[in-house]
Amino acid sequence: MPEQKKPHVVIVGAGFGGIKLAKTLAKENVTITLVDRHNFQLFAPLLYQVSTAVLSEDEIAYPVRSFFRDTPNVEFFMAKAQGVDQARRVLLTNHGEIPYDYLVLAAGSTTNFFGMESVEKNSYGMKTLQEALHIRNHVLHMFERANKREDSEEERRRMLTFVVVGGGPTGIEEAGALAELVNVQKKEFHHLNFDEVSVKLIEATPHVLPMLTQDLQDEVVRVLREKGVEVLLDTQVMDNDGNNLKLKSGDVIPTKTVIWAAGVKAVPFIAKCGAEVDRGGRIVTEENLLVKGSDRVFAIGDCAHFQLEGMKRPLATIAPVATQGALVCAKNIMHSIRGEALEAFHYKDLGTMATIGRGRAVIQNGSFKMKGFFAWVGWMIVHLMRLAGAHTNFTVALKWCWNLFSGLRLGRIITNIQLDDGRIR
Repeated sequence: MPEQKKPHVVIVGAGFGGIKLAKTLAKENVTITLVDRHNFQLFAPLLYQVSTAVLSEDEIAYPVRSFFRDTPNVEFFMAKAQGVDQARRVLLTNHGEIPYDYLVLAAGSTTNFFGMESVEKNSYGMKTLQEALHIRNHVLHMFERANKREDSEEERRRMLTFVVVGGGPTGIEEAGALAELVNVQKKEFHHLNFDEVSVKLIEATPHVLPMLTQDLQDEVVRVLREKGVEVLLDTQVMDNDGNNLKLKSGDVIPTKTVIWAAGVKAVPFIAKCGAEVDRGGRIVTEENLLVKGSDRVFAIGDCAHFQLEGMKRPLATIAPVATQGALVCAKNIMHSIRGEALEAFHYKDLGTMATIGRGRAVIQNGSFKMKGFFAWVGWMIVHLMRLAGAHTNFTVALKWCWNLFSGLRLGRIITNIQLDDGRIR
């Protein structure tokens, strides 16, 4: 009697959700193909530390194949997903079609510029490793260029004004880290006038980190201002031409550096999967994580719009949502294979944490709240636990401790080349 073919599960995306799902299903009698355009899993919460020279790129990225060296039923396929033909049950990629029995969309998200083309063209997103490196190179270039004495004060101030847009965890952490990078640069640029340097954080609403209580929000703003960050609340961006950032109020901020951390949306591929999507491009799912209208396609993480009856808004685009969803998704795929009823996904909120620089952070989980140094230690432990690989844990922990006591940032290496016409290669 011929051996029965194992069900083939295709997972699009090697982020937190995709990797967790593949690891969980690898223990079952299925074959798995994990598809991603990159050959590494990115630890996105620490991108801001690469962009501000705290960590290097290999310390927040881990090769996908290394996760599955001992699980031969998991295959990695490096390709860019381009669409789904649900009628034929195939995933379309730039390197051919992949047939599936079950498909899981865990493709993540990208920066949302809310339709402002000039802002998108002239601002720096921070969702990929390449973007974080681009920010680091650009910021360091600005200091080097401003150090030329023949530039006017107006032009130097434009080069040395760094604006972060978005008062969520990414924006808060980026602004605090940039302010600390400025202090490092002070010791090495002997002839640069640091009164001309400024770091600004812009938030369109009256609150930063709105998921926190008001006292912790106030603490975040206080610490940022203590570090020299100008915090502008209830301030909306309208335009950016690369030299001037225009606000809805009519004010203009002369700057060559706008880092956009104000929102995310699903990657464009999701709209080509043959199912309903929301305004942010996220694919709408049922309570069991099946894509609405499908019995073979699931969606988890940042690209999924999951909203149970009674919820005011869909679940946030954060790692715990993706990893918890992956566990339920794995169960439901096996339930479906066995012809059993599927389970509903119920997210357990693990709270919110954000660091405001070295030795300073805030944490809230329900009524439990913490701030200051011990909150930073808690933040550090949680992030170390989520990093992949013992070597990475050791080197990152060592760098964080060294940075805490010395403030040094040895990652201030410019890795691109500025051509004579000003273009970057």
